[in-house]
Amino acid sequence: MEYVIVDGEVLDRTVAKVDIEDRGYQFGDGVYEVIRVYNGKMFTGKEHLNRLVESAEKIRMKLPFSPEELESKMEELISKNELDTGIVYMQFTRGTSPRNHVFPAGDVAPTFVAYTRKVARPVESMEKGVRTILDEDIRWLRCDIKSLNLLGNLLSKQKAAEAGCFEAILHRGETVTEGSHSNISIVKDGVIITHQADNFILNGITRQKMLEICSNETIPFEERAFTLDELSSADEVFSSGTTVEVMPIVEVDGKPVGNGKPGPVTRNLQNLFKAEIERLCGNL
Repeated sequence: MEYVIVDGEVLDRTVAKVDIEDRGYQFGDGVYEVIRVYNGKMFTGKEHLNRLVESAEKIRMKLPFSPEELESKMEELISKNELDTGIVYMQFTRGTSPRNHVFPAGDVAPTFVAYTRKVARPVESMEKGVRTILDEDIRWLRCDIKSLNLLGNLLSKQKAAEAGCFEAILHRGETVTEGSHSNISIVKDGVIITHQADNFILNGITRQKMLEICSNETIPFEERAFTLDELSSADEVFSSGTTVEVMPIVEVDGKPVGNGKPGPVTRNLQNLFKAEIERLCGNL
């Protein structure tokens, strides 16, 4: 039996239901988080749950549970599903009400769902590196909110998949923003450069952990926007995200990055990131 959570209650997935007028289903009116699980333990769970609360506040939605209560519920779900390596997904919508673009009046409770899934670490891709394409960033201007509105991301990711690539690197004009489902960083002369945390990108938890590691290990980095020309001339390029960890990018739009192999800065960061996972969750 597979268990899920609906509105705080643990249920058999086969009987779990959400109303057809749920605002997440009809409007994408909600927020979500995905947390990595290693050895049955959530990695950076508190950081993800705090960001969930922040995203909800940005769309003027109050969650019915505190981060601590959510953490406890996720731990229960992980245990009941006997999840070792994978993810736990959760989302809150503004609830169920007659379809109307205006927020529902009165006391409408948010809809809360969560589930787990087995997801292996992408070890082979992290070792060899991945290919990417470039795509114009057509998303809205509040990418800092981890909302359910992901159509722009999906269209870019589909273009990448149809091109036989792992990821799409997005850009607004000449400025690189992020990937369709990850943050993007470049390395030039040993310095990591990643877009500043503003409304044009999601401030990824893996990105934050990466920069924390860089600070602790005195690896030089800059948080600033970089251009397509800088991307093209970078010594190394990598993506970072919950399910991809630190992923070397060895090709962009058919052009090799550097010598076409994962570079030394990326390799070092991969090892340091793995060490941080093992420090918090046990050996991989």
